Amino acid sequence: MALTPRLDLRQSQSLVMTPQLQQAIKLLALSSLEIEAFVAEEIEKNPLLESESSNETVATNTDNAQTNDADSFEDIINERSSDDMLKDGALDGQEALDVAASAESFQDSPADNMQSNDSEAGLSLSGGSDSSGSFEGGDDLDFDSFAAPDISLREHLMVQAGATFFGADLIIAQQLIDKIEPTGYLEVELPLLAYQLGLDLGDMEAVLDVIQAFDPIGVGARSLSECIAIQAKEADRYDPCMAKLIGNLDLVGKGAFDRLRRLCQCDEEDLRDMLMELRNYDPKPGCRFMSEDSVAITPDIFITAKGKGWSVELNSANLPRLLVNRSYYSEMSSAGPDKETKAWLNECIADANWLIKAMDQRQKTILKVVGEIIKLQDGFFRHGVTHLKPMTLRVIAEAIDMHESTVSRVTSNKYLSCGRGVFELKYFFTSGIQNTDGSEGISAEAVKNAIKELIDNEGKKILSDDKLVDLLRAKDFDIARRTVAKYREAMGIGSSVQRRRQLKMSGG
Repeated sequence: MALTPRLDLRQSQSLVMTPQLQQAIKLLALSSLEIEAFVAEEIEKNPLLESESSNETVATNTDNAQTNDADSFEDIINERSSDDMLKDGALDGQEALDVAASAESFQDSPADNMQSNDSEAGLSLSGGSDSSGSFEGGDDLDFDSFAAPDISLREHLMVQAGATFFGADLIIAQQLIDKIEPTGYLEVELPLLAYQLGLDLGDMEAVLDVIQAFDPIGVGARSLSECIAIQAKEADRYDPCMAKLIGNLDLVGKGAFDRLRRLCQCDEEDLRDMLMELRNYDPKPGCRFMSEDSVAITPDIFITAKGKGWSVELNSANLPRLLVNRSYYSEMSSAGPDKETKAWLNECIADANWLIKAMDQRQKTILKVVGEIIKLQDGFFRHGVTHLKPMTLRVIAEAIDMHESTVSRVTSNKYLSCGRGVFELKYFFTSGIQNTDGSEGISAEAVKNAIKELIDNEGKKILSDDKLVDLLRAKDFDIARRTVAKYREAMGIGSSVQRRRQLKMSGG
C-alpha cells in the first residue's frame, strides 16, 4: 500500500489555561500576606486600580459603591463556583466592577446557602465585619498580646555590650555577638575566629567571659555543659559535685544514677537535689527572645457561636478592598487619546475588573469551604478535639461541588480563629481510626489527644505501649501497638523506659 500525504479533519476538546485563569487559580493558594503584596504590586502597575482606603477613591466612587452594594445580594445568590469559572472562562469578562471586594459583599448569602442545604445544621455565615476584624458583639482580639518580645537576642546583647565595652573590646564583642545563634550558643570555634580576625585569643576569651555574664545568663556558651555551668555559677551552686554532674550530662540522659553517685561521691538524696537543681536551668537561654525569622499568624476567618449555629466572618483587615478609578478613566478617554493610549486604557480597566472579580470569587470560595468544614466538624467546635471526625478533601469537594485541588488550594496557608484557638484549615483534615465495631469514625488527632491524656494522668504507674493499647480499646479505639508508638513519638513523648527515668530523676 502506497504512502501518500493527506489532510484529516478531527474534532477534540481541551482546556486552554489563559494567563488570567492561571493567576486566578494561584490566588486561591496565597496567604493573606502574599495577597496583600500581590495587590500592592498590581495597584502600582495599574493606574486605574486603587485601594478603597485612598481618599480620592472613596470620594469619587461613593455613589457607585452604594449602588452596587445594594445589588450584591442578588449577585452572590446566583454566584458560580470557581470550577464553573474555569470551565467557561468567566474570569475573562470585561464588564465593570466598581464594587469593593470587601467583607460586606458576602453578607447573608452563605448563611442562606447552608440553611437551604441543611436546616438542622444551624450554621449562619455572615461576612460583615468592622475594620478591626473583630467578632460580632464581642470585644476586639488583641493579637499583639500573643506576639513575641519586640527585641531580638542580638539587639539585647548589643545594648549591654555598648554599656560595658569600649574601643577594641567593643569591636571584639560585636564580632562574637554576631556569631551567637538564636538559641544563645556561640556557633564558631574561638581560635578559628581569632585567627580570621587577626586578634589575640586571650583578648577574645576575656571578652567572651564578660558576655557570658550578660542577660540571659548562659548566653555565649559553646556547649550545653558550659551553658549549665555558667548558670550554676551564677546561682552559687557550682561545687565539685555539681561540676562532676554537669560534666557527665550524657549519663543523666541515660539514667545511669548509680554511676553518677560514684563519680560525684554523694548519696542518693544529694544526687536528687542536684538533679532538681539542673531542671531549673535553661538549656537554650536565647529562645526567650524574638527570632528574626519568626512570623506572626493572622487568622483569615473568625468563628463564633451564634444561637444554635455559628457565625463566620472573613477578617476584613486581610481583605484588600479594590475599586476602579472611573473618573481618571473618563478624563483620559475624553482627552481624545491616540490609538495606542486607548488600547492601553482598555487593557488597564480590563485587568482591574478581572482582579476585583477574582478576589471576590476567592473570598466566596473560602467561605463556602469553611462553612462545610464547620458543618462536618461541629462536634470539635462545641466539645473539643475528642470529637474531631475523620475528613478528607474529597468529602468537602463533593459537598460543595468543587474539585479536590480547589479545596486543597483554599485550605493552604489559611488560618481559622475560634474559641478553642487558632488552627490552620489543614488541621481539620485527618485520617480515621476504626472503632471497635468496625466503623471509621474517630480522627487520628482525637486518638493522639486520648494518648496524651492517659500519659499525663499516669502518675507514678508508668503505662507501657501495650497497656495504652488496652486502655484505648476500652474507649472503643481499635489501634495497634506500633500506631500508639508512632503517635506518641510524633507528640514528642518518650517511651515508658524514658518516662520512668524522668520520674526517678524528679524524685518520684
